[in-house]
Amino acid sequence: MPDTMPGTMMAMDWTLDTIAVTAGRPSRSPDAPLNPPITMASTYVAEGEVEYGRYGNPTWSAFETAVGALEGGRALAYASGLAAVAAVLDLVAPGEHVVAPRHCYNGTLAQLATLEQRGHVRVTLVDVENTNAVVGAFTEDTALVWLESPTNPMLEIADVSALARAARQAGIPVAVDNTFATPLLQRPLDLGADVVVHSATKYLSGHSDLLLGIVVTRREDLWAALEDRRRALGSVPGAFEAWLALRGLRTLHLRIERSQSSAATLAERLADHPAVAQVRYPGFGSMIAFELSAGGDAADTVCRSTRLCAYATSLGGVETTLERRRRWPGEPSTVPDGLVRLSVGIEDVEDLWRDLDQALRAA
Repeated sequence: MPDTMPGTMMAMDWTLDTIAVTAGRPSRSPDAPLNPPITMASTYVAEGEVEYGRYGNPTWSAFETAVGALEGGRALAYASGLAAVAAVLDLVAPGEHVVAPRHCYNGTLAQLATLEQRGHVRVTLVDVENTNAVVGAFTEDTALVWLESPTNPMLEIADVSALARAARQAGIPVAVDNTFATPLLQRPLDLGADVVVHSATKYLSGHSDLLLGIVVTRREDLWAALEDRRRALGSVPGAFEAWLALRGLRTLHLRIERSQSSAATLAERLADHPAVAQVRYPGFGSMIAFELSAGGDAADTVCRSTRLCAYATSLGGVETTLERRRRWPGEPSTVPDGLVRLSVGIEDVEDLWRDLDQALRAA
C-alpha cells in the first residue's frame, strides 16, 4: 500500500483505527520522516501549487488527508470549529431559509441568530429527534438543513439517514456537526449528508491544547466553494495547530475506546445516584448529561467540588471535564437549569466515580 493517500481513497481496505494511525504520512523513502514536518511559511516560490500561505500549507494538507479518509470525503481545515461552522453557513444566500436543531452548540445558535437579526437568513429551530417535525419545517426556499447528533448538550439523536434522504428529495443540502460522535462512531456522509463539520479542538486532536475546525464533503462543488471562501476570508489554521491535531488524531481510536467504556459505566451509576434526577446518555460516545434533583445551585456545587474532573467548558480531551451549561447566557432556556454536561476522559473509571460521588454528596 502507498503510505500517502491521494484524495480520499485508501489503496487497501484498512479499518478506521488503522487509517487514524497511517493517513496523511509522507511517502516512504530512505531517511524520510515518518511524520509530516511543520511547514512554517507565509511565502512560497512562485509558479507552484500553493503560491501563498493563505492558500495552502503541507501541514494542513496532511491533517486534511487524514480526516478526509476517516470521514470518507475531502477535507478543509479552519482556524477553529466556529470558523468551520461559519464557512458552511456562508454558503446560504441572503434571504434563504435554514433548519437547525433547537439544541446544538451555542456558538452555532449564536451565529444563526446574528445572521437572522441582520436579515441575511431565516431560521427555524426544530427538535431533531422528531423526524417528521424536521421534514415539516422544510420550505421552498430552505437552503440548508443543519444537524447535530448527538446534540450539545442534551444528547438527542437525529435519524440522519432519514433526514438526509428527505432533504435530498427536496434538493436541500444537509450539514452534520459530528464533533461528539467522531467518524469512528458515525460517518454522516455514508448516511447521505453533504457536509460534515468538526470542532477539531475536541476529540480529533484530543489534548485540549489547540483551536481548529474542519469540514469534509464528497461534493466537488461544495469543496470548491468552501475552499474559495477560506481563501477570501482568511480563516486558515496555523501550521503548528494542524501538526498537533494530526499527532493527537493518531490515538483517536484508543481514546474513544477508553472514554466510551468509562462513560457507559458512569452513566449507569449516575442513574442510580439519589442526587441525580435524570441521566442523558445515547448509548455510545463519551458525553453524558445529568440533571441534579436540587437544581442549578446544586449543579454549580458539584462542578466546584470535583477534585479530579476539571470544571471547564471544553470537551473531548484526555481529561474529564464538566460544567453546568445554563451558566452561559446564550444557552437555550429549554436546557434544564440543573443539567451538567460531562465529557469523560481516559482516567481510571473508579477514580472518576469516587470524585463524582463525593461531589454529588457535597451538593
